Amino acid sequence: MVAPRILTRQPDLAALRRLERAGVHPLLARLWAARGVAAPEETAPDWAAMLAPSLLTHAGRAAALLADAIAARKRLLIVADYDCDGATACAVGLRGLRAMGAIADFLVPNRFETGYGLSPAVVELACAHPAGKPDILITVDNGIASIDGVAAARDAGMQVIITDHHLPGEVLPDALAIVNPNQPGCGFPSKHLAGVGVIFYLLLALRAELRQRGAFGGENGPRLDALTDLVALGTVADVVRLDANNRLLVAQGLKRIRSGRMQPGLRALFAVAGRNAREASTFDLGFALGPRINAAGRLADMSLGIRCLVTDDEDEALKLARELDAMNRERREIEAGMREQALASLDAVPSVSSASLCVFDASWHQGVVGLVASRLKDRFWCPTLAFAPAGEGELRGSGRSVPDVHLRDALDLVSKRHPSLIRKFGGHAMAAGLTLHEADFPAFVPAFDAAVRELTGRARFEPALETDGSLEADYANAEVAALLDQQVWGAGFPAPVFVDSFIVRNQRLVGEKHLKLALERGHQRFDAIWFGRADALPPAVDLAYRLALNNWNGMVSVQLVVEHAGESAA
Repeated sequence: MVAPRILTRQPDLAALRRLERAGVHPLLARLWAARGVAAPEETAPDWAAMLAPSLLTHAGRAAALLADAIAARKRLLIVADYDCDGATACAVGLRGLRAMGAIADFLVPNRFETGYGLSPAVVELACAHPAGKPDILITVDNGIASIDGVAAARDAGMQVIITDHHLPGEVLPDALAIVNPNQPGCGFPSKHLAGVGVIFYLLLALRAELRQRGAFGGENGPRLDALTDLVALGTVADVVRLDANNRLLVAQGLKRIRSGRMQPGLRALFAVAGRNAREASTFDLGFALGPRINAAGRLADMSLGIRCLVTDDEDEALKLARELDAMNRERREIEAGMREQALASLDAVPSVSSASLCVFDASWHQGVVGLVASRLKDRFWCPTLAFAPAGEGELRGSGRSVPDVHLRDALDLVSKRHPSLIRKFGGHAMAAGLTLHEADFPAFVPAFDAAVRELTGRARFEPALETDGSLEADYANAEVAALLDQQVWGAGFPAPVFVDSFIVRNQRLVGEKHLKLALERGHQRFDAIWFGRADALPPAVDLAYRLALNNWNGMVSVQLVVEHAGESAA
């Protein structure tokens, strides 16, 4: 593992003073001001602060088209994606459309059969859907690159409305409407909506359109805030940047979950994950619930995960959640085995290029290569691609990158330098996917490495751990840990990590792989744990750590969760 440089975030002092004057807790004010929050209203989790649906290009047009379709009793079919964002987006769309009187069903592509997005093969499946051939296809979390799929749908007599958040190519599909904050000309201020956020916004616009048409009589229509638990889950699980608008959506979802007002599927997922929904955090959504939904798309069929999220039957939800939990355990075992194989093969190589890493094994599972790439990237801190067989002499690869390397741009450069090497690819800065002929893998590895070097001018990359500096002694307590737990942290708005010097009074190994510590700082003593660390620490040490709550025998205390250690200079 490459040791990181320790960096300290610096708060904007003017913003810090504004937040403190507004009554924000001094520590929160410091943390928020160091993360770009300039004014108190940016932290408000109230609906009044949410960006308006009217700002989203084509949302009004798509809403009018859907209102017409509902009135005409047309069949709508949601075409989903096979990750957690796609599954929650499908569930939000299905629940919301049906609540507004639509005849709606869903279809999710199989990762191993039809690939990603609205392809012509998926259009064929839509035509033969058990619920009947649809009149309109609605994509969620995909579609912006589906030029051929939209054309195939039109040829088959179906119209398409696209909702997506991925970056578009040079040509847009010929759809009835495209709702995507990242399409050219869209002035929506938040470019970081997840796929589930986009369909949620479209439902808000549709409800407004139906209200205007008098569809709900004297009522206001369905309560769409009842879907925010799903919106929060998909937003966190997709690791999109938690800007002010996304933090608001996630905060509203967590509020519902903590109050017990959630979909049966989420309640069941919390139960099988052994997490307390009353104390739900973004960590629970991203690391407990999200992986269980994703496991269905990685190993089998994401329709299982979607069914868990759309059922109103508590017993069925629990049954499906248990199946997802079993799949997730199987996924972890497969991933661990693949990772160990990859590390063993790298140990046998005299020297590994420090600019990039590409690994392949004929026995690997293509649904898990992205996770293997992520783990290897973290260990070697370089852009990493992992490949598995995809049938018919093809390899399917998934990559993860470091902040210094735009992964999609590196693949694009390979395709320009070697036009026949990559069959197809797509993605963004930190993650991408691609397909190769198996026979081309030996030629691809040096070509990718050369592209990384050419783009960056570097052969090595150094990780950095951003921290919030020292934690004031008065704030190192359970009350502050609970306050921090209540906040929305995540991608682009990371949870606070502090750095301080400690004396190690006691240390022992628990569970054979976690270091349990008794620490002293000044006159304060702390329990601490370092997950996945087996090596002992020196008597005096500088630690980067997070504050956490520890519930034991009905007693609540603060615990430090260690992220990194360096020998103390004191």
